Amino acid sequence: MREMRRFKQALTPEQCEEILNQGTSGVLAAAGEEGWPYAVPLSYVWQEGRVLFHFALSGCKLDAIRRDARVSFCVIGRDQIVPEEYTTYYRSVIVFGRARVIDSPEEKRRAIEALAEKYRPGFPEAMAAEIDGSWDRFLMVELIPERVSGKQARELMGQK
Repeated sequence: MREMRRFKQALTPEQCEEILNQGTSGVLAAAGEEGWPYAVPLSYVWQEGRVLFHFALSGCKLDAIRRDARVSFCVIGRDQIVPEEYTTYYRSVIVFGRARVIDSPEEKRRAIEALAEKYRPGFPEAMAAEIDGSWDRFLMVELIPERVSGKQARELMGQK
C-alpha cells in the first residue's frame, strides 16, 4: 500500500486507537458488483485490535466481502469547518484489512456482546435475552487490520 503523502500529519497509533474507540460509526468500503465501489455507513466496535460489525444475513455487504475480503473502514474523529480560514480541522482513521464472517459460536457471542455493550451499556440481562432470542438473525463480521492509518489537519498538529 502507498505511504501517506503528508506523513507529517499522520496520527500516532495511540491517537488512531483513541478515535476508533470513541467513534460511533464509520464507512465500510468494499469492491461491489462488476467492480463498482461499494461504501456503506455502519455502527461498529473496536476491540482487541479488530473492528466488529453486525451484518444482515444476506445483502450487498455480505456479497462484497465474500467476493473479495479486502476492505477499508474509515472513522472520522473530528470534522470542524472553519469558514474564515477556508478549511476544515479534521482527524480521521482508515483501517485497511480483510473481513471475515465469524463462524465460531463462542467468538460470535463475544462479538455481539461487545457491540451491544458499546451501544447500550449496563444492561447484561436484557442484552443476554436479546441475543438469545435473536441468535439466528445475528451475523457478525470482523475486519482484521493489515494497516491502520490516521491523519489530521495541519492546524491540529501538536494538539490532543
